[in-house]
Amino acid sequence: MAEIQNPNQGGGGGMGGDSKSLFGFMIVFVLMVVAFQVFGPKKAQQPAPTPQKPQATQSTPAALPPTGGENAPAMPSPAANVAATATNAVQAATESETVVENEVYRITFTNRGGAVKSWLLKKFRDDSQKNPLDLVNHDAASKFGLPLMLFAYDAGLKNRLNSALYVPSATGTIDATTPATLSFDYSYGGLTVRKTFHFDNTYVIGADVTVTQSGAPVTTLLAWPSGLGDQETLQGYAGATIDTSESGKTDQIAAKKVVGGDTQRGSFDYVAVSDLYFSAVFMPQSPADTSVVTLHESVGVPRNREHPDQNVDQAPLLGAAVGSIDDGAHTRLFVGPKLLGLLDSVHTTNGGSLEHVVSFGWWGWIAKPMLLVLRFFVSHGIPNWGWAILLLTLILNLAMLPTRVMMMKSSLKMQRIQPQIEAIKAKYAKYKTTDPRRQDMNKEMFDLQRQEGVNMFGGCLPMLLQYPLLFGFYRMLMYAIELRQSHWLWLPDLSAPDTLHILPIFVIVSMFLSQFFTPSPGMDQSQQRMMAFMMPVIFGYMMWNIGSGVALYWAGSNLLGVATQLVMNRTSMGLEMRAIAAKRAARRSPKR
Repeated sequence: MAEIQNPNQGGGGGMGGDSKSLFGFMIVFVLMVVAFQVFGPKKAQQPAPTPQKPQATQSTPAALPPTGGENAPAMPSPAANVAATATNAVQAATESETVVENEVYRITFTNRGGAVKSWLLKKFRDDSQKNPLDLVNHDAASKFGLPLMLFAYDAGLKNRLNSALYVPSATGTIDATTPATLSFDYSYGGLTVRKTFHFDNTYVIGADVTVTQSGAPVTTLLAWPSGLGDQETLQGYAGATIDTSESGKTDQIAAKKVVGGDTQRGSFDYVAVSDLYFSAVFMPQSPADTSVVTLHESVGVPRNREHPDQNVDQAPLLGAAVGSIDDGAHTRLFVGPKLLGLLDSVHTTNGGSLEHVVSFGWWGWIAKPMLLVLRFFVSHGIPNWGWAILLLTLILNLAMLPTRVMMMKSSLKMQRIQPQIEAIKAKYAKYKTTDPRRQDMNKEMFDLQRQEGVNMFGGCLPMLLQYPLLFGFYRMLMYAIELRQSHWLWLPDLSAPDTLHILPIFVIVSMFLSQFFTPSPGMDQSQQRMMAFMMPVIFGYMMWNIGSGVALYWAGSNLLGVATQLVMNRTSMGLEMRAIAAKRAARRSPKR
């Protein structure tokens, strides 16, 4: 809000002066915002998507895995598509695909490993905004494995499980608008695997996996090993987290703290592989007996996708494998958008919801209500999220107007007694700062302020009350999936930076105007120059690469701040403050 970016500077009173306190708070605020920018995930402008390789059709023969059997004619029925290479062997002779589709997704399974080749979300677009978003990260999956592959501690067993050709219970397309089931079976050399998936018309599927060797259970976990399909930039990978709920205690683990290959055992209600806007969430059927392996790889991400061979940086790639050491993997899996209402409707085995997969950090207590208010605006007549942001910005600025008036009153009181404060300082100027008599100076100034009803922190406390609203709004706009690909005037995506840089330039100009119109009779000249020029440049630079939804809020708040300051300058307080400023400027000007 404008009053935070452009505080009413007070006089340089005792113990550092009101203006110095305000200046200190401003510096702290800038450092906090810069920390959010550097260490917090952020959404950059989306580049053009990388074309994907066409998927193999069912009629295309595929090489058998090392454990595979003899060749068979292409496209036999699922029951006949078995090569008899050994007694009681169950394995397919060719690679095939099965599509499972309902109103929200279209999932393409391959019988090679019984894993997922494509997971399209029909209600969300990819970076081109033309095609459905595929949550399979194809570049990463080609190196580290497909979603719903099996994890085993033995590398040879893991490769065998995920390269074998399973026999699917169905090929073609399965309609999942009503409950449906798809299973994959494989058996060879004493190793027997069965993977069964259950579908309905929601984002949630069920999964049951059992693996035995000569009749004895083999420890295998169900894995989502290679991130999510909307992670195409460094910023997208930087937003990756592992989200967990263990015995009702939720946690969000940043990528830098995820240890690859680390095994945790406990009562996990859910384990999620997430980024800013989407998540793949495992919900074990028996939470008390859950093993979780965190996966952490790195991938090369070009800074410019048009020239992928130049300036490639390494980005963290997160994944997870979930199951039971003794009983395979029996879990439900939510794969979809991090929409608060949707996540709140999905419940774990113990009855909790997935709501905390959307984490606003410390500011969730204010960020979540703000998001709900924005949703209310959009669903009740506001054309889009851009206008809703501006409306909420107006409401917040009006709500904070009393604190702005309080700051102005406190500053004016301090300036009225400034001549007396300076006289006291002059009285003790001959003493060194280490002289005990300096304490008498502080006491005299404190007594004067108390006598005149001046609180030296009166201009700072109202500002502190505004910080939760400011950072709650900031955090909410950073994580709200509703802003993804949401249009407003010239902005095609409120979650991406303004490519024309209109908003950052407007922020710079509006902050400069706010400083220019704000009386600051007690501020040191060097501080005043920094506030007038450096602060607008700093905030404008931050807005240059931040999501345009945040920049829109900042620009709107600055515009309202300038208008409010112009009105306040015409009040009796404003006129008096400007008169004091003029007198001080005249006294400081050299006489001719």
